Parts: sequence; structure tokens; C-alpha cells
Amino acid sequence: MQIKLVQSHEDLLRCFPVIHELRPHLTVERFVEMYEQMQKESYQIAFVEEPNQEIWSAVGFRCMNLFYAGKIIYIDDLSTLPQARGKGRASQLLDFVKQFAIELGCDAIHLDSGHQRHDAHRLYLQKKFRIASHHFILELPKNT
Repeated sequence: MQIKLVQSHEDLLRCFPVIHELRPHLTVERFVEMYEQMQKESYQIAFVEEPNQEIWSAVGFRCMNLFYAGKIIYIDDLSTLPQARGKGRASQLLDFVKQFAIELGCDAIHLDSGHQRHDAHRLYLQKKFRIASHHFILELPKNT
């Protein structure tokens, strides 16, 4: 297994099934469109490439500067296909992001996780993340 950053359109499309597992509302077209926009905001995807070149796990993250937290890496997406869970891939990706953040001189890594994702929470706590806040959302009306 090898961890790589998305470097091409082909890499991006190979990551879609893994991200789609976490974000089932996305079509491949919307995924590519949003990725291109998010890249301008420092978003990157790292993935675990299996020996057979399949991708079963990926993490999307970005670097941000925030008054309350300093320079951070924010993890938007961390997903593993169901048949590959429990084999340490997400843990390896978190270690990769941690090393990436250290090399950038970041102060912390942040992420949000749905309250129902207990397996993910166990992993985050094992990796020494702490529960620091509640996340609030105000949905806005769509302009049509």
C-alpha cells in the first residue's frame, strides 16, 4: 500500500467511489466541479493505493488560518469503502495528514464528524483528537 496525493484527473476519478461512500449526494460531475473549485481553497485528496492499484480509502483536507486556532489542517472527508474497513487505512491516512501538517508548521488538525459515526469517533480518539465543540448549521434559502 502506498499513500499518494491526487495529481491527475484520472487519480481524482479513481477516488470518486470512496468519497461517494461518504457523500452519496454527489454525482461524478458535481464531484469534479466542486473539487476544481475547492482546489483553489487549498483542498487536496490523499489516497491509499493498493498493490493492485485499487483505491479503498481517501482523505480530503485543506490548510486554513483561523483567529481562534491559528494555522490548521481541516479534514473535510475521510472515507473507506465498507469491504476495506478495520484494516488500518484510515489510521494511515490520518498519520499522513498529521505529518503533512507538521511539515507545513500547522498548530492543529481539525475535523467535524456526524454524531452517529461511532467507529470513526473511536479512531479519532485513539489518534489523540479531542472533542472540542458542537457544530451548528443554519440552512439558507436557495436563490432560484
